[in-house]
Parts: sequence; structure tokens; C-alpha cells
Amino acid sequence: MRHVAIPGHDPEHEAGQSSVRGHDPEHDPVRDPWRTTMTLALAEAAAAAAAGDVPVGAVLLSPAGDVLALGHNERERHGDPTAHAEVLALRRGARKLGEWRLQGCTLVVTLEPCTMCAGAIQQSRIERVVYGAHDQKAGAAGSLWDLLRDRRLNHRPEVIAGVREEECAAQLTAFFRDRQPDRRT
Repeated sequence: MRHVAIPGHDPEHEAGQSSVRGHDPEHDPVRDPWRTTMTLALAEAAAAAAAGDVPVGAVLLSPAGDVLALGHNERERHGDPTAHAEVLALRRGARKLGEWRLQGCTLVVTLEPCTMCAGAIQQSRIERVVYGAHDQKAGAAGSLWDLLRDRRLNHRPEVIAGVREEECAAQLTAFFRDRQPDRRT
């Protein structure tokens, strides 16, 4: 059997660790810049949970990186099925700018956007979507559907997935676990 050397691959490297030489598994240059902003989104999600709504939080950043708007799910509070964190942050940001086109802006959200939110994101012309937890049941940014990168649409923002994914997923899991009836009886 002939062995081929693969650049950057160390076959004797321990399983579970990075196999690319020079790669630090603790440092992720794509996701790390968004970790601090995701902290704000997680705080917004906690506010949604405290109000009895699904804990999803969003932060809209200006092209310069300043916070334009915050949002968290407020469906229960307003009795509005469209009051998702992403939609509220987009509405507030557009109102603040006096412009529906949010070109150059970034939306950071704790959960992968659903189809409704992906449509609003696409229509708002934002440059980038950064999200934490994947949504295998309703995700429209790559998990179930991929509306944000659909080549048939006229605008496709950059998508960065998995920022603080475990924390975002844990927040959702805890919320739903705490609402299940006690099954021990």
C-alpha cells in the first residue's frame, strides 16, 4: 500500500485534536471576532426567557460595528407571531437609520433564522448574518433550508454559523426543559 503525504496532516496526531499544523483549536479567526457581540445577543435571549418567550436574542451592528438595535422574541408580550428577535432588531435599526436598506450592517443572533426572518434579512440587504445555534427544525440559513445563500435571490449576505454555539443551544435547551411537565410520576 502506498502512503501519500498530505500537507498539514499529522497521522500520529491524537484523535480529537486538530490535524492541521499551526492550527490552534482554541482560536477561530472567523468566529472569534463575533464572540463579544454574541454576549449581548445572549443577554437579549435571557430577557425573552424571563418574559416567558423562546430565548432568542439579536444585535444589529452598523457598518462601523456600533450597536444600532437590540431585539429578543416578544411574541408572547405582543401576541404577534412576527415579533421574532431578528425582525424586531431589523425594524428598530431601520427606524434609527431612517432607511430600510441596512447595507453594510451585521445581524448577530443566538439561533439560526427561520424562513420568515431569513426573508426579512434578505429584504433588508444586510451584509452579514452571524448566528450561534443551528436550528434543525426550522433553520433557513443552512440547516433545513438555505434561503440566505439561494443564488436565485438578488441579495445574499455572508453567513457565519456556530458562534458560541454550545452556549446558545444550552440556553434554548434549558428553556424548553424547564417547561416540560415532570415525567417522574
